[in-house]
Formats: sequence, C-alpha cells, structure tokens
Amino acid sequence: MVDIDFFTQEVFPALNQGLVVTLALIIPAGIIGFVGGIVLGCARAFGGPVLRGFGNAYTTILRGVPLAVQLMMIYYALPKIGIYFDAYGAALLSFILCSAAYHSEYVRGALLSIRQGQIRAAQALGMTTFQTILWIVIPQAARRALPGCGNEIVYLIKYSSLAYLVTCMELMGEGKVVASDTFRYTEVFIAVGAYYLVLVTLATWLLRWIEHRTYIPGFGAR
Repeated sequence: MVDIDFFTQEVFPALNQGLVVTLALIIPAGIIGFVGGIVLGCARAFGGPVLRGFGNAYTTILRGVPLAVQLMMIYYALPKIGIYFDAYGAALLSFILCSAAYHSEYVRGALLSIRQGQIRAAQALGMTTFQTILWIVIPQAARRALPGCGNEIVYLIKYSSLAYLVTCMELMGEGKVVASDTFRYTEVFIAVGAYYLVLVTLATWLLRWIEHRTYIPGFGAR
C-alpha cells in the first residue's frame, strides 16, 4: 500500500526544492555549453594550428576525464591555488565545460559535412571567410548537429545528478537526504527516477519540435 502522506509531506516537497536547483543547473549549462560548443567546433574545423590544437586538446581532456573528477577538481582542488567556487558555481562551471566539449564534436562533424562548393561559391560572391562561416556554413551545420546536440542535452539532465558530490543539493542530493533520514530508499529513489524521466521526456519532445520547426527539405533526414 502506498503511503500517500509520506510522499506528500516528506518526498515531494524536498524533490520539488531539488528540481528548482536542477533546472537552474541544466538550463544555463545547456545554453552556454551549446554556444561554447559551436565556437569550439568552428575553431577545430576552420581555425589555424594554434586554435585547432587548443580545441583538440580541450576536447580530449574534458571528454577523457570523468565528470565526477572534474567536479572534485573545481570544488576541492582549485581553492588550493586561490580560486573558489560555491557548490552551485562549481557544478555549473563543470557542466558547461564538459557540455561544450561534447557539443563541439557534433558541431565539428556537421561543419565538415558542408560541401566545399558552397564555401567557394560564397567567396566568389565576395563574402569573407567569417561571413561565409557565419551565414552559410553554421546555419546548415546547426541543423545537422541538432540531433547529436539534443542527445547531449538529455545526457546533461541525467549527469546533473552528480552535483550532489560537491554538496549542491539538486534532485539527487535532496532524494539522498530524505532516503537517509527515513531509510525508505526504494520509494524515494523511485520518485527521484520518475522526476528525471519526466524531465528527459519533456526535453526530448522539445528537441524534436525544434528539429521539426527548423527542418528544410534536402538538408538531412526529418
């Protein structure tokens, strides 16, 4: 028998509070990480040796080091050299840096998929390299990269649950506190999982809607 009072008085209030923090993490991290991924992807695809080398090194490190380790480094190690972040700031920065690295890989692949003939045609019309990338290449590449970047945003929602490792009390952190206080781990973590499932489902629906709205015949699968 389901204990309704337990959920309404203990679980849902705590998880709703954690949900606010989770949204405050994933929304700015998703937006800034996506923009950062575009910049980084452009640097890796069209930059000179220095920019390309920096972008490749950044992506290799951020994709190779586990996110939990990155969180610990930012929150616990950086203060040793005089750089301080609170729990929320450390989690947000870590998610942005990691998300940008993954987005850049999708963006780089999409940028390189644009036919060189279009770039040469734009340059023949008198457009500069910057104008060609900004107005010809990126709009097409963004559509092609959207499914992969959308997948990364879904992952961002799920790995935001690691923020509790640095005492940022989002959904997972609040759920862990309630479960530890009440010893009712099964009920609490089923509820936590349901919250994440709803978030992922809503994000997936929104991303598919964006794909549909930005679809142009001839530019990738619908």
